[in-house]
Amino acid sequence: MNMRWKLTAAAVALAASTALAQAQTTLRVVMHSDLKIVDPIWTTAYITRNHGYMIYDTLFSMDEKGEIKPQMVEKYDESADKLTYTFTLRDGLLWHDGKPVTAEDCIASIKRWGAKDALGQKLMTFVDSMTASGEKSFTIKLKEPTGLLIFGLGKPSSVVPFMMPKRIAETDPNTQISEFIGSGPFVFKTDEWKPGDKTVYVKFDKYKPRAEPASGLSGGKVVKVDRVEWRAISDHQQAINALLAGEIDYMEAPTHDLLPLVKDNADIKLWDWNPLGNQYTFRPNHLHKPFDNPKVRQALWYAFNQKDFLEAVIGNPQYYKVCKSMFVCGTALASDKGMQGLLESNFQKARDLLKEANYDGTPVVLMHSTDLYVLTNLAPVAKSLMERAGFKVDMQSMDWQTVVARRAKKEAPGQGGWNAFLTSWVSADILNPVMTGFINAGCDKAMFGWPCDQEMEKLRDQFARETDPAKQKAIAEAVQVRNTEITTHLFLGQWYQPGAGRKNVTGILTAPAPVFWNVEKKGS
Repeated sequence: MNMRWKLTAAAVALAASTALAQAQTTLRVVMHSDLKIVDPIWTTAYITRNHGYMIYDTLFSMDEKGEIKPQMVEKYDESADKLTYTFTLRDGLLWHDGKPVTAEDCIASIKRWGAKDALGQKLMTFVDSMTASGEKSFTIKLKEPTGLLIFGLGKPSSVVPFMMPKRIAETDPNTQISEFIGSGPFVFKTDEWKPGDKTVYVKFDKYKPRAEPASGLSGGKVVKVDRVEWRAISDHQQAINALLAGEIDYMEAPTHDLLPLVKDNADIKLWDWNPLGNQYTFRPNHLHKPFDNPKVRQALWYAFNQKDFLEAVIGNPQYYKVCKSMFVCGTALASDKGMQGLLESNFQKARDLLKEANYDGTPVVLMHSTDLYVLTNLAPVAKSLMERAGFKVDMQSMDWQTVVARRAKKEAPGQGGWNAFLTSWVSADILNPVMTGFINAGCDKAMFGWPCDQEMEKLRDQFARETDPAKQKAIAEAVQVRNTEITTHLFLGQWYQPGAGRKNVTGILTAPAPVFWNVEKKGS
């Protein structure tokens, strides 16, 4: 065999490979953050939740109307006394390694989620047993009736009860998983994953969608592209320019100040993919001075006001709303009960409370996220308002992934811990007292910040048992009032984020999380 023939053969092979790559449809996306943490049970970070929806599936899911529908489950039966539920999985469910999904896998996954998630923890207090009755069937027996079971298994946002193989799901929930095998519509290409550059997913050719049309997070997860690339572009102007030039196809979260550049462009379409919006929150750490004192935490209610935060980040009133309701204005449990006189920047009242609390000037270590534009300006506003109220603030700047890692630490602020940070919750995460993660006041079982209050937990238990909507509303109002006394967190207004895509991209679903099944890309 001569060298010329070898070179010709190599050229033909390269051309064939290039042609195949060009024939594939690749959706190029800029997400709100780079992906660095890939365990969607270990963290509530939304970029990790979004990653979860790419590669994992769920037993139930929420449709566009907010109703919970079967997803991996084919059918389920509920006993007359509402204590026994039997679930049967759909035919044809496979893990990405080709092995079938089993009932034992699902039980292990529910247990791991239930140990970590606020709603899951509360749900598991009602569970008596979970047992497999076959390869595809399992039974959950409850100690007493609750409306949380089906709702919990279809929880739409962080932490989502994603199903994983049993060997992976048996990983301690406080330890990150190291193997990323799902049964969802996309496969995670770990060999192409380069944090800071790109994250790659390819269509799972053995995925069997449901027959129903896609609706929200439910229905048929029909993949219409071969490959999805999440491009890490931290400079927002650069990302917008790339969208306008056709170098990327979709942006999850273009900055509000740059929306005028794309709003009237004939080649770009804006998508209101999450019409319920989001809520800003301030989270104090109850373990350490000064926020171990409830009166010091109460001073924050008088120091802050919502509009300053919303104006500093969003700016355009078209995309924000001042709202003194913990449970999201425009939803069934919305109320301003107990909020009179709060969040109005009454600095004198805040200073008086700090004096009553004998605040000694202990600095508040405030973590400041610098790389997510929807969070970047929050901490400076908080620092300014707190200082005017008499707090001493040590604002420490870091990227969001560092915040996510550091907030899990219980050490004192001087030993790598923290006192406070600000974040945002998608509204679908905070619709009631059980699912709202920051309200969990279960001490060591609570989320980072670790509030500890028996009265709040009793109220959450009451809500979990109640089925009458009017009584649920009264309990939710009692939770809100109690929160003004113990301050698990402060809610700092609602905001809304459109996505932006090229006009040849269609099928973006209305849902609490951005998903890429049902999405079609035509032409270049």
